[in-house]
Amino acid sequence: MPEPLFRYNWAEGGTDPCEPAAAERTLTAVMNALRVQELVKLYGRGEKTVRAVDGVSFSVAPGELVGLLGANGAGKTTIIKIICGLLLPTSGEAEVYGVSAADKRVARYVAAVLEGSRNVYWRLSVEENLRFFAGLVGQSPRAARAHIQELVSLMGLTEKRRTVANKLSQGMKQKLAIACALVRNTSVLLLDEPTLGLDVETSYDVRGLIRELAEREGRTVLLSSHDMGVVEAVCRRVIIISQGEVVTDDQVASLLSVFRTRALRVALSGGLDDQALGRVKEEFPGVRVSEGSESPSLEVELEVGQTLYQLIDVLRTCGVGVEEIARVEPRLEEVFLRVVRGENGASKAEPRTGTVS
Repeated sequence: MPEPLFRYNWAEGGTDPCEPAAAERTLTAVMNALRVQELVKLYGRGEKTVRAVDGVSFSVAPGELVGLLGANGAGKTTIIKIICGLLLPTSGEAEVYGVSAADKRVARYVAAVLEGSRNVYWRLSVEENLRFFAGLVGQSPRAARAHIQELVSLMGLTEKRRTVANKLSQGMKQKLAIACALVRNTSVLLLDEPTLGLDVETSYDVRGLIRELAEREGRTVLLSSHDMGVVEAVCRRVIIISQGEVVTDDQVASLLSVFRTRALRVALSGGLDDQALGRVKEEFPGVRVSEGSESPSLEVELEVGQTLYQLIDVLRTCGVGVEEIARVEPRLEEVFLRVVRGENGASKAEPRTGTVS
């Protein structure tokens, strides 16, 4: 965890966990940067009660970069707001470096980009926003000046540094929101749709920045996004939420490998008539035919118990030759949809515990 830029004297007495010595003891005793345990959040009353989060548990190790995925309404943003102290859970608990998310001190560990660019003040300029957020964590204007200039340049906002946020384009508002989170220099970043509204080039720049924060600076990052390309590019592990519950918590590579071993593309050396196609579909219901410039190919995902040799035998029986067989590289988006739908044996995940390596 980065050494804090400031210190407070607590009138209540006791040890401030942000003091360097106390922070070191905390990290020794607490194995996780983030810990969410049996988290429940209800909205409304009586018959109109909505269970937005339903017993969610997971943890994230210091320096880990984890993706939090789910469809709209799955509970991702609610979980993030609870972790950064903006919402109180109905039951369960969330902790940041051993400090309860309900404790005001947690703000010194966590910075967030919430639902796009909602964490900026529209009537303040770019520089005023950054000075304000730096001041919230005790940084003096002089101490923060160089960092602010660096962030303004990094986000391509130099020419707009004195423009009020409300007059920025959506993409520039998003860049400012990210800069406002980074200027606080916290050890934990919660990023909810950080690339929303960004052009392709800037989105790639943000991906690189997120990786650098985790790999070079040791920041802990929880990233929620509908952009599966971003998550697949920067996260090694993903937590998938469906209807308020964790359905999968696993390494990205492990999830992709499950589909990589089952999905195949078979290039045929000849045609495939209706009778042969019907026989193949009878044995392999999910098969798809792709018409190429010279000959068709089949895309098939082998079910449990099926083998490639069975497919080849069926084709040989129908008088169809095989020219080439290749694995189909899955995308995280496809894996996500299959997991959420409960296909391919996906089941509710057991809570994982992050560890310090």
